[in-house]
Amino acid sequence: MNYIIGAFKPACNISITFSGGNDRKQVPLKKENGQTVMLPLFQSQENISGKISIEPAQGKKVEHNGIKIELLGQIEMYFDKGNFYDFTSLVRELDVPGDVYERKSYPFEFSTVEMPYETYNGANVRLRYVLKVTISRGYAGSIVEFQNFVVRNYSPPHSINNSIKMEVGIEDCLHIEFEYNKSKYHLKDVIIGKIYFLLVRIKIKNMDLEIRRREATGSGANTHVETETLAKFELMDGAPVRGESIPIRLFLSPYELTPTHRNINNKFSVKYYLNLVLVDEEDRRYFKQQEITIYRLLEAEAS
Repeated sequence: MNYIIGAFKPACNISITFSGGNDRKQVPLKKENGQTVMLPLFQSQENISGKISIEPAQGKKVEHNGIKIELLGQIEMYFDKGNFYDFTSLVRELDVPGDVYERKSYPFEFSTVEMPYETYNGANVRLRYVLKVTISRGYAGSIVEFQNFVVRNYSPPHSINNSIKMEVGIEDCLHIEFEYNKSKYHLKDVIIGKIYFLLVRIKIKNMDLEIRRREATGSGANTHVETETLAKFELMDGAPVRGESIPIRLFLSPYELTPTHRNINNKFSVKYYLNLVLVDEEDRRYFKQQEITIYRLLEAEAS
C-alpha cells in the first residue's frame, strides 16, 4: 500500500522567492473562495527578479527536458473559466535537459517589465500576474508551479479636473441643481458638493447619494454588465423647501474601490457613477447619474 501512496507524491518541491522579499510591501488579495492572501506588490516598469529552488523528493532524481520560468499577465472571464487570455508573456530558460539529484537553485530576472494594467478581481472577470515555473518531462508529465503577485499603477494628480454641475427637473414640480467639486477622484479622496432646491412642489421623503460600480465584460451583443452599489449615503431625511441647499461630504477611503478601467484589452471595463436618488411620499423614485473617474494616487501624495 505504501508503494501506491508513494507513486502519487510529487517528484520534487518547487519554491519561488522574490528578491528583497522581506522589504517589499505585501498587500491583501481576495481569492475566489473568499480567503485573503498577502502577495508582493509591484508596479509597471519594475525589475522582477528572484530565485527558483528545486528539491527532489528523498531518494529520487528528476529527469527533465528543460526548465523555464514565464511571467504572465492574464485575463480570465468567469463564463469561460480556466481559459486565460495572455496579454503579457515573457520567458526565461533556466536549464537545459538533464537530471536534478539534489536541491538546486536558479536565479531569474525580468527587466523593466511593461505591466500596463492593474490586478483586478471583479464580479465576472479577473486580471492577474503570475510567475509560472515548468519542468518539462515528456511521458512523465510536466511539473508546474505558480506564484501570483499584485500590480498597482499610480497616476499624478490631474492638472485639469473640472467640477460637475447638473440639474434634475420635473416640469412645474421639481427643479434641483447639484454640484460636485471635481470629476476625478483618487481612492482616498473626499467628494464635496452642494444640492440646491430651486422649485419643490412634490413632497420629498428622503434623498441618498450612491456610489455605483459598473463592470462590463465581453463585447458587442455578448456584453454583460454587472452593476453594484458600493456606498449609500443619506443626504436628507424630510421635506426640503425652496431655496434650501444641502452640503455633501463623502469620504471614499472606507469603500473597496479600484481605479476606473477603460476597455482593458477589449475584454472588460470598470466605471464608477455617483447616483442621486430622491424618494417622494408615494415612494416614487427620481434619480440622476453621473460618471466620475477614480484613479490611484501615490500614497505619500494622497495622505
